[in-house]
Amino acid sequence: MSQISLENKINLLGLTKEQLTDFFELLGEKAFRAKQFMKWVHQYGITDFSLMTDLSKSLRKKLSQHSYISLPEVVSRFDSEDGTRKWILKVENGSCIETVYIPEKGRGTLCVSSQVGCSLDCSFCATGKQGFQNDLSSSEIIGQVWLAIKSFNGFLSHNKNQTGKKKDFEKVTNVVMMGMGEPLLNFDNVVSSMNLMMDDQAYGLSKRRVTLSTSGVVPMLDKLGAVTNCSLAISLHAPNDELRSQLVPINKKYPIAMLLDSSLRYINGLSDNKRVITIEYTLIDKINDSIELAHELVDLLKNIPCKINLIPFNPFQGSDYKKPSNNRIKVFQSVLNNAGFIATIRTTRGDDIGAACGQLVGRVLDRTKRSERYNQKSTKNHEEAVKIISGL
Repeated sequence: MSQISLENKINLLGLTKEQLTDFFELLGEKAFRAKQFMKWVHQYGITDFSLMTDLSKSLRKKLSQHSYISLPEVVSRFDSEDGTRKWILKVENGSCIETVYIPEKGRGTLCVSSQVGCSLDCSFCATGKQGFQNDLSSSEIIGQVWLAIKSFNGFLSHNKNQTGKKKDFEKVTNVVMMGMGEPLLNFDNVVSSMNLMMDDQAYGLSKRRVTLSTSGVVPMLDKLGAVTNCSLAISLHAPNDELRSQLVPINKKYPIAMLLDSSLRYINGLSDNKRVITIEYTLIDKINDSIELAHELVDLLKNIPCKINLIPFNPFQGSDYKKPSNNRIKVFQSVLNNAGFIATIRTTRGDDIGAACGQLVGRVLDRTKRSERYNQKSTKNHEEAVKIISGL
């Protein structure tokens, strides 16, 4: 992680408690100032130094001289008929990313992006078809959480005459690193951001409610347990190497056995020994949804403590894949359930605004030279989104 210094102005939004402590010590301040500052930004939603009234005027002046707080710019927001909300956000280099909020009974899940585009080129994912431009900074990652809470008026009140309601602050109850990009390829910034999400001085999310999803960057997964204790999801999508290598090309470098071994090392190393791995499996019609492959998946995972999340493929323009019939999905699920697995079918949410799993696109200057443009399926809201992105 980058070393804190006062040589240049620094964006404080994405700094962890440890990094902020170092920063305030460089300013000649006590370590407890870091906790005060974190509450102002991440619990009260205050980004103006002058409003941080329990900090001295001299400290607020020093903050203005040596630092700033900058968030991604909200270019547009779309609300689905099912309550899903999607933001198009412009980041520092002018690129656009997408962030999605999914409300469910008793919780609200925010799907956060970690990169502008993605280099892994999974065949069923619209993001990968955009290619890759760059990693997001920790400020750009945590900024997605901040903006979502702000959108729902969820920050606590810092006014003593008002009472902040915790239930409003908890509208974002879960965060999943499942948006644009492969989180483990932006390791330091993603880890810092997740640790900030779980810090009681910031967002205070449970370690069970912050989930990192990876397609299988094994060397970085092996390092993960030493720096965080988030929940883990594996983007599997096939029960054998031959098929998975077609769907998820990184499998050619880190095959299934290697990936599952690394995943087991991660959860076995956590202090909470009741944690299980979430296996994500996108069901694609006539590709990976047969009864035979379901039985093969049962055999593959029989000794893996896991739950299985079945995700019906969400179509996008430029892909020949199709969503399986409901009958094929149910039959596949029944094989897993009958074998004793907890296998749930993810309800498709936000597809009318191009916010469903695998549909996020954003605006990417493709450094991987994957130049062909893929647009999501046409809807009124998404057509407007495409116009906004292409016009920037």
